[in-house]
Amino acid sequence: QVQLEESGGGWVQAGGSLRLSCTVSGNIERFIAMGWYRQTPGNERELVARITSGSSADYADSVKGRFTISRNDLKNTVYLQMNSLDPGDTAVYYCNLVAYQGMTPYHVWGQGTQVTVSS
Repeated sequence: QVQLEESGGGWVQAGGSLRLSCTVSGNIERFIAMGWYRQTPGNERELVARITSGSSADYADSVKGRFTISRNDLKNTVYLQMNSLDPGDTAVYYCNLVAYQGMTPYHVWGQGTQVTVSS
């Protein structure tokens, strides 16, 4: 069974930085992409950044130039470096994995980690 373990959330003042980590455990037949999403109360979960198996990355417009997604395959870990944080970045951040089992795609979600940015 594939599981995702997130870490690195917390509290930071505006303009500060945090790095989130998401470590994958379990066997993956065919990895497609991993990403970070965030959600605030009353709102839908939104994509923040995603990196594919070919290391192509894309970002939400609101975080371009401030956030960087990367991965370390030896550690089975994906990172989200968040710089110049703004109170608008306050949310629960979720790690997501997309992979194939045979011909069937599936998603796995982490438990979420809170990021709070104070002004």
